[in-house]
Amino acid sequence: MMRRKRLQFSAGKGDENSEIMAGKPKLHYTRGRGRMESIRWLLAAAGVEFEEEFIETKGDLDKLLNDGVLLFQQVPMVEIDGMKMVQTRAILCYIAGKYNLYGKDLKERAWIDMYVEGATDLMGMIMSHPLQPADTKEKNLALIIERATTRYFPVYEKALKAQGHDYLVGNKLSWADIHLLEAILMVEECKPGTLSAFPLLQAFKGRISNIPTIKKFLQPGSQRKPPPDEKYIANVRKIFNI
Repeated sequence: MMRRKRLQFSAGKGDENSEIMAGKPKLHYTRGRGRMESIRWLLAAAGVEFEEEFIETKGDLDKLLNDGVLLFQQVPMVEIDGMKMVQTRAILCYIAGKYNLYGKDLKERAWIDMYVEGATDLMGMIMSHPLQPADTKEKNLALIIERATTRYFPVYEKALKAQGHDYLVGNKLSWADIHLLEAILMVEECKPGTLSAFPLLQAFKGRISNIPTIKKFLQPGSQRKPPPDEKYIANVRKIFNI
């Protein structure tokens, strides 16, 4: 049996001076999770402080559009290192690369990408759930749990077993680990106990949740956002004309 090595966390520190000079990243989004939440997770895990400018009305969104700062006329948008970045995937890739959370070579990056995309697909189902018609919500929730337990979680359970280490890729924390933990917690909000058949994922959840920067983000009062409620969903519909 392979000895389990002690958890290592070494997000990049080489850009500290430039980060101070450039200022904190500024996140532009609604006052909720959505596509911005994974960006919050990744910055928090890397130990990066960030500011948020919330889009609370359609007027706030129109101002960004009229200012011409939204490349494809949509959010999330993150101001970082002198750029106004849009497109969630591009933003996440940049942050992961900047803070050494994107593997040591192309092969590791490819595995990270595959694991991230799987978790993204699962979280996408959960994010769209509150927007489903009331008469289909129960069926949709059952589909989320079915997909989590038969399509997605078995892949990650098998990956952890094959790895024999604490992390999904290599033996170092990566974007894939952070993204998977976010997905696990979202599924458990839908149905507690969903991890009961996946002992390695249960242990993974405990380990990654206790990394100091992530543990801090999971505490009450952090910039992590709560699950969307009806009031938030109604406001999002107004802002984006959904």
